Amino acid sequence: MTRALSRDRMTASDEALIRTLYEEHGRALLAYATRLTGDRAAAEDVVQETLIRAWRHSEALVSGKGSVRGWLLTVARNIVTDRIRAREARPKEVAETPISAIAQDHADSVVDSMVVMEALDQLSGDHRDVLVEVYFRDRSVGEAAKVLGVPPGTVKSRSHYALRALRDMFRKREVVLKEAAG
Repeated sequence: MTRALSRDRMTASDEALIRTLYEEHGRALLAYATRLTGDRAAAEDVVQETLIRAWRHSEALVSGKGSVRGWLLTVARNIVTDRIRAREARPKEVAETPISAIAQDHADSVVDSMVVMEALDQLSGDHRDVLVEVYFRDRSVGEAAKVLGVPPGTVKSRSHYALRALRDMFRKREVVLKEAAG
C-alpha cells in the first residue's frame, strides 16, 4: 500500500530516471515503435506508455538482469502487440454517413423531372420525338432516324432546334423565378 501511494507522486529521482532513459534510449525507442506501428503519432504514444511502465517498474531496470534498452524495446513491442489485439477484438468501425445521404430528399429530382416534362410538352411533336429518341432512349442519330422514319440530317436539325427552344424556355423560367424571389 505504501508503495502504491509513493508511486502516485513522482519524486525528483523518478523524474531524473525517466529523463535519463529518454535521453539515452528515446530516439532508438521512437524509431523502433515507428517501424512497428507505421505511424509517428502512435509511436510517440507507445514511447510515452513505455516510459510510464519504466517509471512504475523502475526496480526491473536496476535489477542488473539484461540491458535497459532491451527491456524498453520489449515493453514497446508488447504495447504495440496489445494495441493491435485490442483493435482486432473490436468490431470494425463504420464510417459515419451524413444524414443527407441516409434520408436523401428526392424532391429536387422529382421537381426537375416535372419541369423537363412540362417543357417537353411545350415543344412540337416532331421536336419532342427526336429528343426522346436521342436523349431518353439513348439512340444514335442513325438509329433515331430509322425509328422516326426521317433522314439523319432531319434528326440533327430537329434536335438542334428543340434544344435551343428548351434553353429559351428555361432562361425565361429562371427570370420569372428570380423576379418572384425578390
